[in-house]
Amino acid sequence: MDYSKRDSKQWARQNLTGQWTTMVTPFTKDDRLDEEGLKRNIEHVLSLGTKGMGFSWNMGEFWSLTKEERLRLMEIAPDLIRKRAMAAFQVTDTSIKDVIGMANKAEQYGYDFVILGPPYMVTKTEDQVVNFVGKVAEKTNIGIAFYNSPQFGIVLNVKGLTRISEIENVIAIKEASFNTQIGIDTHLMAGKNAVVSVPDEEIFFYEQYYNFHQQAMFANTSDWRFDTKTKHDYVNFIDLATSGQMDKAREAYKAVYPVKSVSRKWWPRIVARTGGSLPVQMAKYWGELMGMAGGHVRPPVLELTQDERDGIKKDLIGLGLIPAE
Repeated sequence: MDYSKRDSKQWARQNLTGQWTTMVTPFTKDDRLDEEGLKRNIEHVLSLGTKGMGFSWNMGEFWSLTKEERLRLMEIAPDLIRKRAMAAFQVTDTSIKDVIGMANKAEQYGYDFVILGPPYMVTKTEDQVVNFVGKVAEKTNIGIAFYNSPQFGIVLNVKGLTRISEIENVIAIKEASFNTQIGIDTHLMAGKNAVVSVPDEEIFFYEQYYNFHQQAMFANTSDWRFDTKTKHDYVNFIDLATSGQMDKAREAYKAVYPVKSVSRKWWPRIVARTGGSLPVQMAKYWGELMGMAGGHVRPPVLELTQDERDGIKKDLIGLGLIPAE
């Protein structure tokens, strides 16, 4: 962390750019953290040209990890990256003491910032969320990115997100409600206070109509699900779009769209079958087909059915992303 709390917003505006990935937390067959698999995954993502990595994020299954596992993950990731990319760690929890403790440890371990969502129990109102984030910010120096997602049980509107963006060391908003209008309005209203990122590639195509600019895409799994070590269409598109080269980005998106279409086929299908849960099991299996370490998911997440696995594999073969057997 090379900024002061007072200068954190300026630092973010200058440094949070390009594609940020969400790293899954791989498990071994006997249900331990797969540290060797994590190491291979980091090297794979680095080969794609990704700017930053998020650990213990929602796709990282933070909610299924023991406290010891979570702290171990926090400890080892920076040593594996070795400053070849930026790194952030999610500290969301129901205990504010644990949140503050993890945020301060993340600063000690050298993370660039932390991400924080609502505590997903008891929290039912905007005022509760704003108060919670403010209390954490008071006790920490590291920059905080606020995560707005239905996975936490509450989705803030643009008014609440703007209030959060005004907190001194809230440096970014990840607006993942998947409500396009909330995403656009957050850019327009909260974007003057913090870096705003909507994890949907098509947000870039609204920029010229609403006069905003998204400088970072964080964090999603599309880099390692869409790209290979020799073909970086997705990361290239994000690099162009986040740097404002939209004419070139539109052309580059033509290569991304076929894979995006397959992702849109399976993502909502798995979400619907599991009652709205984030499709971690789909991402892990897709990643394994692409050469990543993944492993199983822990309950209450349900594994893919065999038909789902066969269908995803068939589609990736059809795209030419993986070889036919």
